[in-house]
Amino acid sequence: MDPNFKRSVVLLTDHQEEGTMGFVLNQPSTLILKDLIPDMEHAEFPVYIGGPVGLDTVHFIHRCYDRMNDGEEVAKGIYWGGNFEALKILIANESIRPEEIKFFIGYSGWAGGQLDDEIEENTWIVSDQYHPDAVFSDDEEELWKEVIINLGPKYAHVSKFPSNPNLN
Repeated sequence: MDPNFKRSVVLLTDHQEEGTMGFVLNQPSTLILKDLIPDMEHAEFPVYIGGPVGLDTVHFIHRCYDRMNDGEEVAKGIYWGGNFEALKILIANESIRPEEIKFFIGYSGWAGGQLDDEIEENTWIVSDQYHPDAVFSDDEEELWKEVIINLGPKYAHVSKFPSNPNLN
């Protein structure tokens, strides 16, 4: 019921005893990267709201390790963070495409055991079955639907539910 997570798809980037961190993949902001970092005049990349925590921070995930040579692999071929100065040069040289990187303000965070408790209460549906292209999708509603359908027949029908059931 938390509006920060309505129809959200969250990529978890760190899950340990002390807590869990991730990013909402399908909640765009009205900002582009150069709005946040003015000296990056060519940074026309959309910025997503990664979650309600640390809204004064900028994070990124990418799949261009071959050019960045940095970042922590959080899923097969998907990296979190890296050398931001190197990234700025790659962006200035137009060596990174929007479908290879996603920027976030803020993140989603849970205290130790909190997410496990929420999963046990059926607050979240969890899966490690996804197509890497989906992570970098810029079609927010379609991303949510695709993820739900890929959960299998038990959940696929949910993808057809209206966002507001009262309008049905």
